[in-house]
Amino acid sequence: MGNPIFGREEDLRWLSRVTCRSGCVASLWGISGVGKSFLIEHFCRKEKEFSYCKLVRLNVPHPFDLRVLLGDLLSELNYFPQDHIVTKDPIQECRKYLLQGQKRGRCCIVMDGLQSTEEWDLIDAAFDFSNARYGRDRFPASVIIITTEETVANYCATNKKLVWNVKCLEVGYAIQLFNQVVSKKLPFRWELNTERDEIRHRYEQSRGILVQKCGGLPKVIHAVAESWGTGRGIKVEHNLVSQLETNKEQHARRREHIFSWLLSYFSYFPDFVKPCIFYLSIFPLNHTFRRRRLVRRWIVEGYSWDNKHFTAEEIANDFFSRLVNMSMIQQVGPRNLSSVTRTPLCQVNGFLREYVLSKSIEENFLFTLEGNIFKNLQRHPEHLAIDMTWDRDKNVFESIDFSRLRSLTVFGRWEPFFISAKMGRLRVLDLEDVTSGVTNDDVENMVKVLPRLKFLSLRRCKEITSLPDSLGDLKQLQTLDIRDTSVIKLPKSIIKLEKLQYIRAGTAVILDNDTGSSFRSLPVAEAASNSSTSATPMRRPRAILRSCLPILNTHSRLYDDSHNGIKMPRGIAKLSSLHTLGVININIAGEEGILHELRNLTLLHKLGVSGINRNNSDKFFSAISCLPHLESLSLQFQLNQDHEAAVYMVGLLSPLVKLRSLKLYGLIDRLPACIMQAWLHLQRLEKLSLQMKMLPQQELDSIISLRSLRSLQLRLAEFEDGELRFCWSMDHGFGGWIINFLEIACNSRLQAVRFGSKLDVEILKIRCCSASPSLKFSGLQSLDSLQEVWLSGSYDKVFKQHLESELKESGNEPILKLE
Repeated sequence: MGNPIFGREEDLRWLSRVTCRSGCVASLWGISGVGKSFLIEHFCRKEKEFSYCKLVRLNVPHPFDLRVLLGDLLSELNYFPQDHIVTKDPIQECRKYLLQGQKRGRCCIVMDGLQSTEEWDLIDAAFDFSNARYGRDRFPASVIIITTEETVANYCATNKKLVWNVKCLEVGYAIQLFNQVVSKKLPFRWELNTERDEIRHRYEQSRGILVQKCGGLPKVIHAVAESWGTGRGIKVEHNLVSQLETNKEQHARRREHIFSWLLSYFSYFPDFVKPCIFYLSIFPLNHTFRRRRLVRRWIVEGYSWDNKHFTAEEIANDFFSRLVNMSMIQQVGPRNLSSVTRTPLCQVNGFLREYVLSKSIEENFLFTLEGNIFKNLQRHPEHLAIDMTWDRDKNVFESIDFSRLRSLTVFGRWEPFFISAKMGRLRVLDLEDVTSGVTNDDVENMVKVLPRLKFLSLRRCKEITSLPDSLGDLKQLQTLDIRDTSVIKLPKSIIKLEKLQYIRAGTAVILDNDTGSSFRSLPVAEAASNSSTSATPMRRPRAILRSCLPILNTHSRLYDDSHNGIKMPRGIAKLSSLHTLGVININIAGEEGILHELRNLTLLHKLGVSGINRNNSDKFFSAISCLPHLESLSLQFQLNQDHEAAVYMVGLLSPLVKLRSLKLYGLIDRLPACIMQAWLHLQRLEKLSLQMKMLPQQELDSIISLRSLRSLQLRLAEFEDGELRFCWSMDHGFGGWIINFLEIACNSRLQAVRFGSKLDVEILKIRCCSASPSLKFSGLQSLDSLQEVWLSGSYDKVFKQHLESELKESGNEPILKLE
C-alpha cells in the first residue's frame, strides 16, 4: 500500500472516527511539513478498500475559486464528464448531488489547503453546512478540512471535539522514516560485513543528531535524508539550517519549499510574540524544561504584561499554548495530557530551534558559548547561554560586550568569573542546569553586582547552604527558586522584596522501597552517590534518546513530588504580591506567627506546606480558608501511627472553590475530615495526587465521583483485601466518570486492579516497584476511551504478558508504552 507511515496511529484512528459521522465538519490542522497531506493520502488509499463510504480528496485552488473547487468535486464524484462542467453551474449540481446522497450512500469530502475563514464562508454558503452545527443535516456527506491555521480549523468544525492537531513525529518514528529514505539511496547491509561496524557507529551517531535537529517534521527528515552527504559527520553545535542553505544545489526545489514555509510560519505570529520565539533558542537541543520556568522568564523580560482583561501570566500561558499547538514547543508525553497537566515538561522543536538560533545570532539577540570559541568575538548580545560543551576559557568570556546583556543561562559546570560587574542590566540569572560549583560566596557576589535581577534560579545547586542578608537589596526581584539546594531557611531581609511573586524552595524527599507513605530526607551526599542506583521509580530519558544523543544532558527525576519545607522569617505578610509560595515548614518552633500572617497573602494561587500535624492543622486550615484565589495546594503531613489523627483535622476548606490541583502526602489510612467534607464544594478540582499508607474503598469511591476530576495519582503502600477497585460496585442512576490520566503505584502487596463500567480512562500509567507476578488487571475492556498504557519500574515478565493479553481483548486497541 505505498510507503509505510510511522507513528500516526492516533491520527488515523481519529480520521476513521470522523468519517463515520454523517453531516459533520471536522478539521485537521498542523504546521507545514508535519505530514498532513501524506497522512490524508495514506488514509484515503486505505479507506478505498471499503465500499460503505465514498471518500473524495480535493486540493483547494489558490487563488481561491469556488467554481473550480466544486467542478473538481463533481469530476471526482463522476457526476458527469469533465467537459460538461463548464456548461453547467457546479454549485447547483453539487447541491443537487449531495441532497440526493441518501440514495447513493455516504460520502466524505476532504478539502486540503484551506487558508482562511473567508474561503470557508463561501463553501459553507454553497453547501449550507451550518445546518449540521444545529443538528439539521441536509445531506449525508461529511467534510474534513485540512489547514495550517488553528483559527480556521476551529471556525470550520462543527464542534471542538472534531478538531485535531497533527503533531511532529516522536524520535523513534522519526528514525524509522530517516532509515527508510536513506536506505533507498544507500542500501546498507551491515549484517553482511562485520568490518563496517565503525562506519555503522558513525552513521547512527550522525543520524541521531540529525533526527533531533529535524524536529520530527517529515518534510525536513526527507530533505536531510535524501542529501545524506550534507549531514554526515554533523555535530550538536553545527547548525543544520545553515548547512542546508549552503547546499542548495542538491534537491534545491525541496529545500526552497522548506525555507518558504519557514518564513510564512514566522509571519503568522504578531510582532510582540516573536521575541518569545527567539527566546526559545536559549535551551540546548533536546533539553527538557518546565513550562512555568519559561513563562516566568518571559514575564520578567517584559514580553508579557498585564492589561485590563488578563494578567501577564495568563497572556504568557496563551503564548505558550500557541507555540505548543504550532509545534514550536513539543510536550514530553502524549497530547491527551496537555489539558490536564498544562504541559509542564517540554522541549523546543529541533529544526525550528536551528532556524531561530541562526536568526537570533544574526541580530545579536542571543549568543551561545559552546565547543571551542575563539577570542575577539565582537559580540554584544541581549542574552547569553553557556553550554556544557564550552571549554570555560576566561579570556574568551571577558572579550564579550555585556553592556546590553539581559539574561544569563548556564548549563554544566559553574565558574566564578561568569558574574561580571559589567552586567549591570542583567534581569535573568538562571542556574537551574548548573551541575556543580556554585557556592555561598558566588551567591553573595551575584546579589552585590546584579542589582536589577528580577529572576534568580539556583535550583539544584546543592553546595549552597544559605542566602546572604543582602538578598533584600534586590528590590526588583520577582522570582526566586532555590528548590533542591541545601538552604533550610530564608534570610530575614527577604521581607523587603515587595515585588516578589514567586518563592520556590524545599528539599526533595524520596520514598522508601515498596511504600507509598514513608518519607525520609535525601542528604546531598547520598543523592550524589545513589543517583544511578536508586530503586525508586524514575522518569528517565527514552532509551532511543540516549543512543542518539549520548553527549546531551537530560535530568532524571530521582525524587518524588513532595519536599521538605524551609523556615520562613516573620513578616511575610509584607510580601503582598506573592502568587506562589512553597514549600514552607510549619512544624518549626516559632512558626505559629507564620500561620497568622499567611492569611494576609490573599493573592496566593499556589501554596506548598510541610509539617502539618494534629497540633497545628486547625490553625493552618483556618488560615488558608482566607485565601480565595488558591488554585493549587500541596500538603505534606507529619503523622504518627495514631490512625485517628486525620479525623481531627477539621478546619475550613470549603471556601477554596477555585482549587484545581490538590496533592496530599504522608497520610496514614484516611483523608482529613475537612477535605472529605469539602468534596461537594471543590467543583473545579481537576488534579488529585494521593500518597499514603492505605486508602479506604469508600473514600476512593467518593474521589471518583468528583465531576471535574481529570487526573488522579495513587501511590499507596497497602490495599484493602490486596485490591484497588474503581467503580466496581458503584451503582448510580446517571452516567459514569471520565479521567484523562490515572496513575497507579503497584507493589508486592497489590494483587488485583478492577475497573467497573462506570469509569472511563484515556491514559493509564502503571508504576511498578517489585510488583507481584500474580498482579491482575481486569475490566480494561470496559474502558472504551483507553488509548495508552504506560508501564514503568520493576515488574515480572509474566505480569507484562498478562497486561498485553488484556489490552489485545480491548476493542479500542490501546498502545502499551514501556518507560
